[in-house]
Amino acid sequence: MRRSSDRPDTVDSPAVVAAGVLPWRLRDGELQLLLIHRERYDDWSWPKGKRDAGETLPECAVRETREEVGLDVVLGIPLPAIRYQVKSGPKAVYYWAAEVSERPVPDGDEVDRCAWVTAGEARRQLTNPSDVEPLDALIAAHEAGTLATTPYVVVRHAKAKPRSSWTKAEGERPLAATGQRQAWAVCRLLSCWGRMKLASSPWKRCVQTMSPVAHAQDGKLKLIKNITEAEAERRPYKAQQSFEKLLDKRVPAAVCTHRPVLPIAIELLRQRTTAPVAAFLPDSDPFLRPGAAIVAQQTRDGRIVSIEVVEAYDD
Repeated sequence: MRRSSDRPDTVDSPAVVAAGVLPWRLRDGELQLLLIHRERYDDWSWPKGKRDAGETLPECAVRETREEVGLDVVLGIPLPAIRYQVKSGPKAVYYWAAEVSERPVPDGDEVDRCAWVTAGEARRQLTNPSDVEPLDALIAAHEAGTLATTPYVVVRHAKAKPRSSWTKAEGERPLAATGQRQAWAVCRLLSCWGRMKLASSPWKRCVQTMSPVAHAQDGKLKLIKNITEAEAERRPYKAQQSFEKLLDKRVPAAVCTHRPVLPIAIELLRQRTTAPVAAFLPDSDPFLRPGAAIVAQQTRDGRIVSIEVVEAYDD
């Protein structure tokens, strides 16, 4: 997993991997953060926990927040991962911002209480000094007007049957058995960014990749002919317009396409962001592995302020 928020030395080969969120809200224009207190350690920190086997980091962050304080969060911008030593070695914790409107309810087991505090109070109250780094990044984003965002996700379809063994129409080439399982993993992954407007190439392998997502969200899957391999090769400007049209709606959205079409979507994202953030976009073939996604967070004025490259299987 690559995120524009992280320094490579922070997340390189940790012995323990965890994920969490910094829940935030605005009250009378003032930024507030939700801190949790763990009775076992007598500390104040952020909702977080270790990743389960077969779980992606975004899924871990969402699950741990639900378990600890009863909040079903939607992930916002990624925040700097932190690294510190535990008994088993270096531990990396990946964080995201998450806007919250519901009332948190501590689980009464690991978390005995929680509190909404101002940014200044959070900085003073946090027990682990390293927890201040993602807080400072969140505060900076708030002050820059880049904290409230919507996700725009570009997905490469899951693993399909090999071209070499397929003799029928290319648009009918389906997912392999592995790809069908992977499509459900894509569904679980995309749920971390909440309900989205869903779009796809109409070719079968893309539709099969996104169908579990549409089913889970009880939503429609819009089919866009311009982003098939054949149409994008014939008229790349039409494919670019289709990606751009969806992006310009500035609503949460996910679109599934093919490996040869990915450079068109990636170039659009590159044009909408700064060089430091764009550096995290894939820049060489195959760009994404089957079932992987680029998550771009977009501000209300259309700027792309973060990039994440994440795989449904984050082993």
